[in-house]
Amino acid sequence: MSSSSSSSKVSMVLILSLVITSLMAMTASAGNFFQDFDVTFGDQRAKILNGGQLLTLNLDKASGSGFKSKNEYLLGRIDMQIKLVSGNSAGTVTAYYLSSEGPTHDEIDFEFLGNLSGDPYTLHTNVFSQGKGNREQQFHLWFDPTKAFHTYSIVWNSQRIIFLVDNIPIRVFTNLETIGVPFPKSQPMRIYSSLWNADDWATRGGLVKTDWTQAPFTASYRNFKVSTTTSTSTNSLTEQSAWQTQGLDAAGRNRLRWVQQKFMVYNYCSDLKRFPQGLPVECRRSRF
Repeated sequence: MSSSSSSSKVSMVLILSLVITSLMAMTASAGNFFQDFDVTFGDQRAKILNGGQLLTLNLDKASGSGFKSKNEYLLGRIDMQIKLVSGNSAGTVTAYYLSSEGPTHDEIDFEFLGNLSGDPYTLHTNVFSQGKGNREQQFHLWFDPTKAFHTYSIVWNSQRIIFLVDNIPIRVFTNLETIGVPFPKSQPMRIYSSLWNADDWATRGGLVKTDWTQAPFTASYRNFKVSTTTSTSTNSLTEQSAWQTQGLDAAGRNRLRWVQQKFMVYNYCSDLKRFPQGLPVECRRSRF
C-alpha cells in the first residue's frame, strides 16, 4: 500500500470520527420537549412524540396550536430544527420567537409565511425593544424548508443579535444604544412557537387564502438547544460559550452579504416610502 493511500485512509477515519463526535454531542445536548416546554393552545393539535425528542404543531379550520418554554432566558444562543408545512401552505404562519411580556416587551422573531405549492416561503424577521418593532427584514430561503429539518438559531448577546439559518447568518441587529436606539438586553424572554391561520395578510398581502381541503397542516420540531449564562430557572441548559462575544468574522460577513444580496426580499432600511422623514437611525450605521 502506498504512503499516500494510507494517509488518505487515516484522514478519512479522522474526518468520520469528528463527524460522529459532533453528532453525538448534538444529540447529548438536545433538549426534551416534555421537560422544556408547555403547550399553550390547540389541545391535541400539539403533540410531543418519541419520548420528548419530537414536537408537532397542527392547524385545522377550528384552531391552530402552539407551545412556550417553561424557562425564561436573558441573553444566550437558541437553536431549533424545524420542518415547515409542506404543499400548499398559503395563508399559514409558523412563528418561532423569543418574547418578554407587557406593553414594553422585547421580542426577537422568526416567522415563516406559507405560500402556494412550488412558490417559496417568506422568512420574516423582526426585533422589538421596549415595545417598539417595525424593524422587518424578509428573505426567501435557498432550499425547500419543507423537505427536511433545518436549524434556525438566534444568538443574543449584549453587543448584537444574529439570526442564523443552518449556521449561516442572515441578519445582524447591532446594539446602538450609544446613539439612542433601544436594544433588548434587560428583560428575560421565553421561547414561543405557534402554527396559525393568517390568510388575511400572510400570503401576497391576503390575496391568497388558506385551502382548508389541505388541512391539517403540520410543522415539526426537534433538537432544541439553549446555551445561556442566566436564567430564571435552574432547569435550563447552562454553559459558558462563545455566543457571549460572538460576532461575524470575514467569512461570516461574506455569507451575510451573499444572503442579503441574493435572497432578501424586503428591508425596512430601504423603504423610503415608509419613512418619508428619514430612515431609522440604525439603518445608517454598520450592520456588523
